[in-house]
Amino acid sequence: MAHVSRSIPLNRQALLGIAFAALAAIGFSTKAILVKLAYASPVDAVTLLALRMAFSVPLFLAAALWSRSNHTMPLTRRDWLAVLILGLIGYYLSSLLDFSGLQYISAGLERLILFLYPTMVVLLSAAIFKRPVGRREVVALALSYAGILLVFMHDAGRNQTGIALGAGLVFASTLTYSVYLVGAGHAIARIGATRFTAYAMLVASTATLLQFGVTHPVSALELPTRVYGLGFAMAIFSTVLPVFMLSTGIRLIGSGHTALVGSIGPVATIFMAHQVLGEAISVQQIGGAVLVLAGVLAISVGRGAVQKNESA
Repeated sequence: MAHVSRSIPLNRQALLGIAFAALAAIGFSTKAILVKLAYASPVDAVTLLALRMAFSVPLFLAAALWSRSNHTMPLTRRDWLAVLILGLIGYYLSSLLDFSGLQYISAGLERLILFLYPTMVVLLSAAIFKRPVGRREVVALALSYAGILLVFMHDAGRNQTGIALGAGLVFASTLTYSVYLVGAGHAIARIGATRFTAYAMLVASTATLLQFGVTHPVSALELPTRVYGLGFAMAIFSTVLPVFMLSTGIRLIGSGHTALVGSIGPVATIFMAHQVLGEAISVQQIGGAVLVLAGVLAISVGRGAVQKNESA
């Protein structure tokens, strides 16, 4: 068995892996910025999410067809059930809760809350699989949630309306995504990462478009051109491309190193939110972000990292 080093030898493959992981993290980070920009127009969370999914569907359908031609093993009924349930939990419900929460909180706080998912995976694994939580994990959890509290208090002090509701919705989004990650391991190993992701995203897209069709009139699509442009950008640059760049990064440098590189995501969101949305950056916010990053990285590195397949 080959020896696995903790460091990445800087060859061409490693540099490509780092680049893909970094671009994926930045791509996912722009989602919150695009959503906040779209909310400047009269559009609600369900309509905006429907636009994102509608623009994503053709590309995920193409990916599903391509991956199907490269996998000779057919899916069993159990596999299809896993795709259905996990797609609804991890991509439909999680995304809906996230988009709803962004109506009330800053992009920076949203990304930090979403970044807590490795800590939730540890807690869920401990509860479901009876895995022990060591001292390292306890310290990491304390750091992470202290950081979120610090940033939350910073934003609450600016008298943002509905901040508790928004933070609660995004926290619920992170929890549902963590449930998806805990349950998806065996399915991904059997079905394949690309095929599973494409199928699960198609399930989520179908559910989102059905919800829009049932709850909204056709006139709800009479939106400014800029909203359609933002929805298209969200689908391409914050959903489809990052998903596959992330998978490539994991393949080239492993999930642990990919998670490490992905820690630039919250930092990128805070910086872009400041530059594009005019969100303030304070010492308290930076301190909270540092605590969250330290806690999450301590868990990720200590546990070999959770395989990231973010798309919320």
